Amino acid sequence: MAQNLYGPRERMGNWNEDIYLEEEVMKDFLEKRDKGQLLIQRNRRLKENLLRPMQLSITEDGYVHCGDKVMLVNPDYPETEADLFLGGDLSLCMTPDEIKAHLSDDLEVPCGLSAAPTKIPVGRNTFIILSADRNAMGQVLRYGQNFCLAIRGGFEDRMLYLSSDHRTLLKSSKRSWLQEVYLTDEASYLNCWQAAFLDPQLRLEYEGFPVPANAKVLLSHCHTNRGLAAHRHLFLSTYFGKEVEVAAHTHLDSHRAEKPRNHWMLVTGNPRKDSSTMLDVPKLPAEDTRALERDTPAPEQGADPGAQ
Repeated sequence: MAQNLYGPRERMGNWNEDIYLEEEVMKDFLEKRDKGQLLIQRNRRLKENLLRPMQLSITEDGYVHCGDKVMLVNPDYPETEADLFLGGDLSLCMTPDEIKAHLSDDLEVPCGLSAAPTKIPVGRNTFIILSADRNAMGQVLRYGQNFCLAIRGGFEDRMLYLSSDHRTLLKSSKRSWLQEVYLTDEASYLNCWQAAFLDPQLRLEYEGFPVPANAKVLLSHCHTNRGLAAHRHLFLSTYFGKEVEVAAHTHLDSHRAEKPRNHWMLVTGNPRKDSSTMLDVPKLPAEDTRALERDTPAPEQGADPGAQ
């Protein structure tokens, strides 16, 4: 009768090779960890750069200048064309691919864009206004003038430009299939944009006037003559959560005027606080509202409603 000559603690099989394999795996893990090459470390560095707090430029004359750091904000408005939409003020944000963002600590090129409800200036939503020839730093930006919108994304050695090109069968926006807007590191005419006055009847009269900061304007792509638009009803699942699509398309109403989807504000910094924007400043009441409040008697000064 055969007897079991091995105890429960006896090693059997290729145990020696398994030990060496585990040691090699642990050695490789520790080496990558010391060099910062683990996926979780690279992913954390990318997220820290994109969410790094930024300081916006503070305007002294109320206008936007070349070289200013601003946020591009699509102001809140009542959406009537869709039942489900993202409300509030939406800022234009850099949005790297969700899968590639988990595999690298560097920015992909070209990089996508989206609109998110954030009012805090960080690396992914702070843009730099540059003149087309890059030689007009400090000069006032004017209606009809070609300029570029650049972003660093929290990186000091990278500069990406807001660009667009004609729609093709292989290249279009993800949800609406309209003209795509993206970020690239190649400087070309595809990076050029123009600011236009909001009212189409006064647009020619305002040509050449300075562009005011924190006021609604239109941003038109020079090469395709399409307006930058935020589609609040088209949601995207991004690396930072649920955001909405941004595309280059001019949405016109029945009066041939651009819809609020094409309205943008070049938001500057708040001089009263650090790391805040002019969106935090409370708006003054309208003149007719103040007149109504002035003419309306206080409760203690009004007549008795029951008096005859």
